[in-house]
Amino acid sequence: MTTLEDTTSFMLHNEIEILMAERARLLRVAGAAAQFVAVMDSRSLPQKVATEAEILAESVNALTEDTLKDALGAITRTPTP
Repeated sequence: MTTLEDTTSFMLHNEIEILMAERARLLRVAGAAAQFVAVMDSRSLPQKVATEAEILAESVNALTEDTLKDALGAITRTPTP
């Protein structure tokens, strides 16, 4: 392997790690949002947040089943030290 290939491989590896960490953070956000949507009573929300709550609910409902399972799993797992 040349130095350029080593550098490219290293950079790609780092980028993948960054993306995987970001995915984990986004799954936690999506999981928390899904839990919130599941327990919220939209009728009791103030009108000024109703639109945002609707957008949140629609966004959660648009997730694929696999992504939603991963998201819910991300917030129910015990964090490792």
